[in-house]
Amino acid sequence: MDRIDLYRIFVRVAECASFTRAADLLGMPRSSVSAAIQELEGRLGARLLHRTTRSVTLTQDGRLFHERCLRLVAEVEEAEDLFRQTHAGPQGKLSIDVPGRLGRLVIAPALPAFLDRYPGIEIRLGMTDRAIDLIGDSVDCVLRVGVQPDSGMIARPVGSLRFINVASPAYLARHGTPRSPRDLAAHQAVHFASASTGRVEAWEWVEQGEVHAIELAGRVTVNSAEAQIACCLAGLGLIQIPAFDVKAHLRAGELVEVMPDHPAEPMPMALLYPHRQFMTRRLRILVDWLADLMAREVLG
Repeated sequence: MDRIDLYRIFVRVAECASFTRAADLLGMPRSSVSAAIQELEGRLGARLLHRTTRSVTLTQDGRLFHERCLRLVAEVEEAEDLFRQTHAGPQGKLSIDVPGRLGRLVIAPALPAFLDRYPGIEIRLGMTDRAIDLIGDSVDCVLRVGVQPDSGMIARPVGSLRFINVASPAYLARHGTPRSPRDLAAHQAVHFASASTGRVEAWEWVEQGEVHAIELAGRVTVNSAEAQIACCLAGLGLIQIPAFDVKAHLRAGELVEVMPDHPAEPMPMALLYPHRQFMTRRLRILVDWLADLMAREVLG
């Protein structure tokens, strides 16, 4: 087998910590992956992996070789891209995962222009709000909202997601318009419960640099932004929502912003991807495009 192919297989096995998972992602029989690792270890004269019935881990030699393999594989792909660029620009497949609403309202509508500009790039677009294992799920880049735990990934901040308070004209006609948080005792909210934890979010606002939160009355609880917006449109209560999410409804007069001086705390957004120093040109192009798109369409 070609030496670079052996390196690619080794990198995938090391990152998945599993021959079976690596074989699935590579589209190869598990026996071929195992044979490739044995061949590579034979060529090097060193044991790269500890194998047990439950796990696969790197040896000390394996850790050193893995770091160099990442660089070598990335450099080979970069060199191949260099020659492709001469004739057709960057080429190859990229897998990204983004929050559902951002994907549907912002990224998918903008993709045709990106693909027209880079006809050699193919995109696999996932839309989820759950944490993604970039290596295990073979994803090149994810866009995430909120404070991210330390995952060993490179995090490129792209700004903060602005929240606003909104209600329907019908709700305001029936209950009046709140002018400040002191008025909220007479109002109801459409509550949002985390789909993963079930925890109901409190109503919050920032005042003089401090975050305040209270529990509002409310008879409806939902677990998705789509349901929260739909209930708000139906006049069931106030909601706090990212501004980009309700742009069209505000323009159409279907929703009205209230208490503009008392918004919830903005949430950071970041693009996560592995190994900055080993990025291919096509991934760098995609990351730059996503960051620019967020700045123009979401943060602006």
